[in-house]
Amino acid sequence: MIAPRVDRALVLTAGFGTRLRPLTALRAKPAVPVAGQPLVRRILSLLAAQGLCQAVLNLHHLPATITAVVGDGSDLGLKVRYSWEQPLLGSAGGPRHALPLLEADRFWIVNGDTLTDVNLAAMADTHTRSGALVTMAVVPTPRPEHYGGVSVRDGWVTGLTPPGANRPAYHFIGVQIAEARVFADLSDGEPAQSVSGVYRAMLAARERVIGAFVCDAPFRDIGTPADYLRTSLDVARLESSAEQGFSPDNDTIPIGARSRVAPGARLVRTAVWDDVTIEDGVELTECVVGDGARVAAGAGFARRVLVPAGRVEARPGTERVGDLLVAPLD
Repeated sequence: MIAPRVDRALVLTAGFGTRLRPLTALRAKPAVPVAGQPLVRRILSLLAAQGLCQAVLNLHHLPATITAVVGDGSDLGLKVRYSWEQPLLGSAGGPRHALPLLEADRFWIVNGDTLTDVNLAAMADTHTRSGALVTMAVVPTPRPEHYGGVSVRDGWVTGLTPPGANRPAYHFIGVQIAEARVFADLSDGEPAQSVSGVYRAMLAARERVIGAFVCDAPFRDIGTPADYLRTSLDVARLESSAEQGFSPDNDTIPIGARSRVAPGARLVRTAVWDDVTIEDGVELTECVVGDGARVAAGAGFARRVLVPAGRVEARPGTERVGDLLVAPLD
């Protein structure tokens, strides 16, 4: 594959992952396992496969859960460095703070909470030819009632579209290429947003400043627990099919490290993280079981998130069942 002209990226991994609670009380969102492999490692592997050699990850929420699975990136074929944020600096303040580590006039910005595979070489060529300050990878909005988007005309972003807007729109899928000067004038260490802040101001000031790379790249959402489980199941099916050469009729997700599932337990379309104990007679259907949880013998749950009660703060909508804190999947 032809390497893109821009060989370094900032991967945005600092956020709280609020919509994925209570799972993000155990791990930062980019560190959650997707079909047995942390999401951030999947993202970095995709970048390395397309010729990137350096990545900066910004950190704030539960940073050790990310650094523990990424390290220096050498086993992924990357040089990884970390940009620490205190306070959380946002989608524009984060890039501003990371500029000294990126050491580049132009770089990729990749969301650390979505899974996609954009043709970076083609996108970089489009960005260079257009002269845009930012180019965003977009697809036709899959769920206009759920997602906000951008308006696009002749390859340029012309405005922002709120969720539910009754007009054609495109969905930003979390990959963009930007000129460093877009962020350079921001105050370092002060929170700022990109799309709703800096980019909105850019669009108001002039036309043909933010490019749109319209593509058909797959986009998998990890937003809510239900989205997360759906993506894990889809990825597990795809990888199982690739390994076995056919499409198996099963929905098995790899069990996490050091987890034990009793022979008499029955799991259906369920994700089990690390250090979990599931005892005899348990029945779980479409559940997510977080790190360190113990599901007592004979328990049964459907479409629930199960986490250790002692490690996660109870919030509205959760209930305590024995040693577990239980939340709805949806």
